[in-house]
Amino acid sequence: MDRYIILSPRHGGSFTQRMAEVTDMLHTHLTDEASNGRRLHYSKVFLSDIRNQYQQLIESDLYQNMLSQAANTIVEQPPISGCKIALLVKTAEQEPAFIFQSLRLKDEEAFGNSSYLQTMLLFENYLKGIKERGLNMAEHLVRTWIYVADIDVNYAGVVKARNDIFARYGLTADTHFIASTGIGGSSQTRHATVAIDFLTYPGIKESDKTYLRALDHLNPTHEYGVAFERGTRLTLDNRQTYFISGTASIDRHGNVLYLGDVERQTHRLLDNIDALLKDGGAGLDDVKYFLIYLRDLSDRAVVEDYMRRHFPSTPFITLLARVCRPEWLIEMECIAER
Repeated sequence: MDRYIILSPRHGGSFTQRMAEVTDMLHTHLTDEASNGRRLHYSKVFLSDIRNQYQQLIESDLYQNMLSQAANTIVEQPPISGCKIALLVKTAEQEPAFIFQSLRLKDEEAFGNSSYLQTMLLFENYLKGIKERGLNMAEHLVRTWIYVADIDVNYAGVVKARNDIFARYGLTADTHFIASTGIGGSSQTRHATVAIDFLTYPGIKESDKTYLRALDHLNPTHEYGVAFERGTRLTLDNRQTYFISGTASIDRHGNVLYLGDVERQTHRLLDNIDALLKDGGAGLDDVKYFLIYLRDLSDRAVVEDYMRRHFPSTPFITLLARVCRPEWLIEMECIAER
């Protein structure tokens, strides 16, 4: 089975000092994993201040000698613990069956362009690349992560661009969309309002995917004008992997539940995730990790206490990242495996 771990420095100090601590932690982890026949597959780096930290990171031993040896993505979503840098790391025994692409705009591409145009450009760059490999978006793209700076302002343009791209390539409510998280976040590019990560599986067929619905808990996304799947189960080599999109406190009519109450929103969104997993034959016990996005850092204690009480063995990290609707105080995503 794949293994996921979240690493973050335990001590204070400068970014360089905290990065050095994470470097030692990751080196120890990867050495232990190698002794068990597992190698680095993927990493996600969460930074608190990407404009000041990015260059230091990519020039560091951490990046040059470890993270760059496998697929990785870097995003500004500050860890709420205040640790400046944190990592989500995946290791596995087998060779990766996926292509992970972290697409970012150059400043000259982003400057002066709306979130709609930036999203269109990123998708077009992705589509050009997979076409050269003989792949197509409808069959081989399994999941995206869309990071939106100032999401309260820029998310509408992202939604329209994705709707237009999908319609152009035959992805509709009658066929399927793509599992996704659209969340607050920034890239290293100063004028970019959008950055996207794409997860593609070249060796799959459409029949390898099952789209998770749970219609007694959540409505189809197209009912309120957005185009993504709530979750996707991928069956590959006799193993099922569940990609659960960013999920919030919502009912089967699309209404936000428990306005202003982060604990009850947490309970409801986890109930929604459980329903999605059960639609594909899994449950919350199969979750490998949670990414938790909070709008307000002062909600950290309530949410993390809830998670430790209910999921004491499941890794999670809490990030300061605004959700696409202001009424949602919290959103989570996860991966599960059976």
